[in-house]
Amino acid sequence: MAKDTRLGLTAKKESNFLEWYNEVVVRAEMADYSAVKGCMVIRPRAYTVWESIQEFVNTRIKANGVQNAYFPLFIPERFFKREAEHAQGFHPEVAWIGNKDEDEERLAVRPTSETIISESFAKWLRSHRDLPIKINQWANVVRWETKTTRLFLRTREFLWQEGHCLYETNEQAEKEVLFYLDLYEQVARELLAVPVIKGRKSEMEKFAGALYTTAIEGFMPSGMALQLGTSHNLGQGFMRAFGVEYLGRDSQKHNPWYISWGISTRVIGAAIMQHSDDKGLVLPPNIAYSKAVIVPILFDDTREKVLAKAKEVKELLSEFNAVLDDREEYSPGWKFNEWELKGMPLRIELGPKDLENEQAVVVRRDTGEKKFVKLAELKEHAGRELEAMQKELLAGAEKHLKDNTVEASTYEQLEKGIKENKLVIAPFCGRGSCEESLKEKLGASSRCFPFNQRKQDYKCIHCGDKAGEKAYFAKAY
Repeated sequence: MAKDTRLGLTAKKESNFLEWYNEVVVRAEMADYSAVKGCMVIRPRAYTVWESIQEFVNTRIKANGVQNAYFPLFIPERFFKREAEHAQGFHPEVAWIGNKDEDEERLAVRPTSETIISESFAKWLRSHRDLPIKINQWANVVRWETKTTRLFLRTREFLWQEGHCLYETNEQAEKEVLFYLDLYEQVARELLAVPVIKGRKSEMEKFAGALYTTAIEGFMPSGMALQLGTSHNLGQGFMRAFGVEYLGRDSQKHNPWYISWGISTRVIGAAIMQHSDDKGLVLPPNIAYSKAVIVPILFDDTREKVLAKAKEVKELLSEFNAVLDDREEYSPGWKFNEWELKGMPLRIELGPKDLENEQAVVVRRDTGEKKFVKLAELKEHAGRELEAMQKELLAGAEKHLKDNTVEASTYEQLEKGIKENKLVIAPFCGRGSCEESLKEKLGASSRCFPFNQRKQDYKCIHCGDKAGEKAYFAKAY
């Protein structure tokens, strides 16, 4: 057998968070750096997570009448110019391709698809009977980041889904904006075990060209916020710009109301940050494709019996996509460390003494707790442990969010909270000039105005002017 060598990480989560995060992502084989600057390779172990998210989202949006489609990667420059606010907002991030051999018009590599999809809507929509139109696409997009890129969190190319829907009335649009935001909260909580805050973005932070933007915001153990999903009411601006109109019930021409909504592979980074530890990756069971690994403890005289039973156990746990690690060139201890690094939710150890006692040793990745479990009860026990692990990971993340959220009524309290890497809630006027000043002073931004807060006569934490609401502030990725 090979020498038992630990596979521990060199960086620590508490003392060097970003180095630790990058090391977890790469060494746990979730992603890798690409030869193309600012881009990443999503490895199979992470892509299965994205497939789980796709399946979860597709099931729910299709039940709501959404159809999946696909639109071009390239967008003519003139499309951006039709909606001025949108064009201005995305201009710094757009990657352009020359098209001189054809008509000398530049093409943008898709940063988002409102413009190209609006052009199709103009062809498809004729009557109120055609509404609502609900389209979604799973695609790649390019945002030409000049900042430091980070795997999953900020890369020049990433994967996402973007929904685009048209309605007769603003009331219908507003209702559906919140429907998709609630769906993203379900993704975060039920799959990723990441608690989020739902709310409305400030004018400065909203999507370019939107009436308003709603979002879910997570708060990572690094003390920084991470936006995990957005749902926008785009009003009728894009519709007027692209001539999208229909014959209404009153026999008059009308512009429909437009919403868009999306999440990206950034959410995978959120799960990694939230739950992983100094041993490596911790994956919530609901997004782990393989939820258990069986490690046989092999000796020459009992090798065949143990391997035969290990294969039976793998079959018994097939619904969890159990993996049998029967490699003989590595010691059991080495394998234990490797599977901890890779975030396998359950480890099942099976040796000759276990066979004599008709049992196995079951170890949970998050707690490291070991239990001796009768083989006859192993399947049911594994199911219970996975369910418990999912719930406890969420509970631990909720505690972190609660323990690191503070309230401020003065600028000094806000400043102190930001310096201590807290999520701070404070009265805020929402004006762009005020937010820009706060960003310059504190390096923090408003994350959202949380829903369901009671309007009161507050004074803005910064400028002192009237503020009817409170907003969350934090440094952010």
